[in-house]
Amino acid sequence: MLKLTPFCLAAVLLLQLPVSVVQAAPVAAKVDQALAAKIDAAIAPMYKADEPGVTVIVTKEGKTVLRKAYGRADVAGKVAMTPDMTLRLGSITKQFTAVAILMLAEEGKLSLSDPITTFLPDYPMQGKIITIEHLLTHTSGIVSFTGKPDYVKGMTRDLTPSAMIDSFKNDALEFEPGTRMKYNNSGYFVLGAIIEKISGVSYANFLEQRIFTPLGMVHTAYEGSEKVPPLRAVGHSKDSDGFVLATPLSMTQPYAAGALVSTVDDLAIWDAAISAGKLLKPDSWARAFTSYKLADGKLTNYGYGWGIDSLRGTPMIAHGGGINGFSTFALRLPEKKVFVAVLANIDGGLASPDFVARKIAAIAAGNPFPVLKAIKSDPAVLAAATGVYQQDEKLLRTVRFAGGKLTMQRGDRSPVEIVPYAKDSYFVPDTFSTFTFERDAKGQVTQLTLHEDGKDIVSKRTGDAPPPAKGFPVSQTTLDAYSGRFELAPRVVLTIKREGDKLIGQVTGQPAYALVAESESVFAVSDVPAKVRFDGNDKLVLLQNGQEYPGSRLK
Repeated sequence: MLKLTPFCLAAVLLLQLPVSVVQAAPVAAKVDQALAAKIDAAIAPMYKADEPGVTVIVTKEGKTVLRKAYGRADVAGKVAMTPDMTLRLGSITKQFTAVAILMLAEEGKLSLSDPITTFLPDYPMQGKIITIEHLLTHTSGIVSFTGKPDYVKGMTRDLTPSAMIDSFKNDALEFEPGTRMKYNNSGYFVLGAIIEKISGVSYANFLEQRIFTPLGMVHTAYEGSEKVPPLRAVGHSKDSDGFVLATPLSMTQPYAAGALVSTVDDLAIWDAAISAGKLLKPDSWARAFTSYKLADGKLTNYGYGWGIDSLRGTPMIAHGGGINGFSTFALRLPEKKVFVAVLANIDGGLASPDFVARKIAAIAAGNPFPVLKAIKSDPAVLAAATGVYQQDEKLLRTVRFAGGKLTMQRGDRSPVEIVPYAKDSYFVPDTFSTFTFERDAKGQVTQLTLHEDGKDIVSKRTGDAPPPAKGFPVSQTTLDAYSGRFELAPRVVLTIKREGDKLIGQVTGQPAYALVAESESVFAVSDVPAKVRFDGNDKLVLLQNGQEYPGSRLK
């Protein structure tokens, strides 16, 4: 229920680049107006004029097809978003960090196979060998500091790189380096420290001198070190009261994992430089865009700072970002010469930049996703699809029918509604995932197939769905006494409301969930592995993933 925003969901040249390398942003020459209109029509319904919004750029074959903004840059101030505004990138920062490391490798100042102790000799390796490549690919096993129990409380503290590394370096490794891939902000933080150690300059100055200035990315910087006064969008979160200012965050903490700010124009310049093979040798670019292979031979679908995927059968290189007040996504379709960047000034609660970027990239590439329309379905048909479906030894999907709607829950994630668009065929709104239920000769549903990113994943039905918990009887007087707003961290609030004979809980920027009473004071969060324990009427504790987040009532 309490979601920690990853800087996720973010260079040294052999010679100083001459002025002739400076890239101009792709120009809107001979724009395909019909294509631009199609893309605009796909985006516009997702954003309201008085809510947080996005800046968007779409380029094709080096020409700008669409450059536009939607919604507000500042909801309270009633300031409209404009396409030249600066927003936080979050984890898109990681690709700049990765390129910096590859530049150092090309200069012979490091090797990707070097242990990190080559540059940070005091880093405890715990008897293992953790290489720079492990950091680049999220396969180091190092604990990610954004997932630590005390992270949220300390988000506003200014910390030096060494102090932040000290906060996680002695934690036990989560797995043998190179055997698993687990997204990790700590790894990219350490990469930033290595860049500083080798270059002798700060991470911020390093990127400015070696990437941003040579390429003419004048509006891209480590937040707080901008050379040009930014026209900045305000970051927002969504809670039960509407749109609020995002939780404060010291930008010393995301650092090389997520501290950059930019514009869609500068990201288009960045993509143009990549497409032209600037900054790195071809072999280095190829390595950055190649999926890392684990010790057992399995691919991770992640290279160096970029995810390796496909879109409608076309190879795609992409990365998203999520950071306090902002969410982002940028993708490249090399074969189609399409680039899309979507930067939002809200960290959840509206259409995700990932969904928007994929949708409009498919349109730009000439292979749009089909438009699925909901149909009415017989309740008996919907009910027949309920059950537990097993994908593999670890993953279960549970399908339930209640209130006239069919929902699907993957593992312990929150359930999502699945909507019928054809017989035994369903889609998840605001995603590209579709499901098909298959029946035997007697008409009984025996399996479901997930269709996603060109893949078909089958899950066999193994039994009936367990009934939802009924809950411990708690009086409405007690429920009313528990209702209120409880601060879990600076500007992170858990709002508790009574609706009839039950409680509803909602953390700032996240969906609302029903709270099911297990006792007079302990409530399970529906569909999420978390609990809320009330310690009297003015204090509570959110328990999740073995961690405790105490909250006090706001007066």
